[in-house]
Amino acid sequence: MTTSEMRNKINQLWENFWTGGITNPFTVIEQITFLMFARLLDIKEKNNERKAKTTGEKFTPIFNKNEQHLRWDNFRHESDPQKLLQIVRDEVFPHFKRSIKNGSTFSEYMKDAQLMIVKPSLLVTGINTIQELPLTQGDVKGDLYEYLLSKLQQSGIAGQFRTPRHIIDLMVQMLDPQPTHRVCDPACGTAGFLVGTKTYLDKKYTTPGMEKKSDDGSIFYPGDKLFDYKDHIQNELLTGFDFDSTMLRIAAMNLLLHGIDNPQIHNQDTLSGTFAERFPKYSDGYFDIVLANPPFKGSLDYEDVEPSLLGKVKTKKTELLFNMLFLRMLKLGGKAAVIVPDGVLFGASKAHVSLRKELIENNQLEAVISLPSGVFKPYAGVKTAILIFTKGGTTEKVWYYDVENDGLSLDDKRDPIDKNDLPDVYERWQKKDKIDNRNRTKKHFFVPAKEIKNNIYDLSMTRYKEVKYEEVEYEEPNKIIAKIDTLERDIAEMIDELKQGIND
Repeated sequence: MTTSEMRNKINQLWENFWTGGITNPFTVIEQITFLMFARLLDIKEKNNERKAKTTGEKFTPIFNKNEQHLRWDNFRHESDPQKLLQIVRDEVFPHFKRSIKNGSTFSEYMKDAQLMIVKPSLLVTGINTIQELPLTQGDVKGDLYEYLLSKLQQSGIAGQFRTPRHIIDLMVQMLDPQPTHRVCDPACGTAGFLVGTKTYLDKKYTTPGMEKKSDDGSIFYPGDKLFDYKDHIQNELLTGFDFDSTMLRIAAMNLLLHGIDNPQIHNQDTLSGTFAERFPKYSDGYFDIVLANPPFKGSLDYEDVEPSLLGKVKTKKTELLFNMLFLRMLKLGGKAAVIVPDGVLFGASKAHVSLRKELIENNQLEAVISLPSGVFKPYAGVKTAILIFTKGGTTEKVWYYDVENDGLSLDDKRDPIDKNDLPDVYERWQKKDKIDNRNRTKKHFFVPAKEIKNNIYDLSMTRYKEVKYEEVEYEEPNKIIAKIDTLERDIAEMIDELKQGIND
């Protein structure tokens, strides 16, 4: 199913909700989320059943033998719309709460789940539409949710837009998380980075030959070599924070589908002073890895911001404050891969310079990867870069890579193209200390930290990349003029011949 087909189905479903009496757009999104969750619970159960057959690993069923009729693939075939409504409203929704472990952080997002659809025909339409969506392919859930947000005209207003899957995959690969690590996204949105981490580990720790092809053609990696790390993966590997409860439902649901039964997803503004009070363990020196694409356009009141962050960069700009927060949340030696707007690299304000100085002087800024401006289209055209840094130490040199293409067109359509620098970024990142990175006319090169300091800690690619101009030789002006005269005479003769032919 193409993206346009999925959007058309969502548009039609949105209109059906509207004509069915549900006109609050937030309620529409919430109800679609619940229906997606009902289907994904059944998909998760099937994945667990398949994994148990493959590895022999036991699991706790989501549906016991008396609850099989509450599984999506069973109740959606109910032929009586009124009875279907009763089952979903009176049994499926209450089961949401029972299916979640007591004390689970996920329970807070589903405890108030309530079916607002009162027309049986609308419920049938909603279920049929959700059934047609390829929810297990890639990050379709994130795509759908982002499109729903765009219908509210919210996408980008608060600086929130989903990171493309292939960009997430590159960042996760470059940091190479281990099954013993603690990974966090302090502004997690739909949990793309956390899901990307789990997917990366599942694939890396699957015995060759154990992978299976799913019904939809995608490859299922059981991650059989992760068994010894099971408790850590379920409870400590992945942590996310966001302050949008609807987005957190999507995030928790996304993680649940990917094998995390107790998602550590918390409703919290991590820039707020209440973060350290509510989550003291997580707020300082706890994580091995931070992966994030934090909001760019947000602007906060000083009174709302954690004072320790303002002590380093006195600003209201969230893109600067978040990077100071990442440094604080990382343990010594921990690594971060984060997306920043280009302004962070060269901004001249005291806060901009202070952040860059902190990264260079008191930490190890390892890489600046410049991304083309179309990466986040159609939601935003902002020019961005990926920063990779390690907490502690000092910077000796910074590796740069100028990404010109990411495998998709850089217009609003984002159609697949043949040009893609991302595989080369990862390959050269692994070999960066073994290959020649001195030629600054190439896409990749090193810049000594001393040179960066001398440029007021400017990190922009254009500051250091050398443009190689090729000399072009032109003919003498008299020869060019003579050729033009000849062309004009030839054109005049052709016109005369045409006119003569018409008159004849």
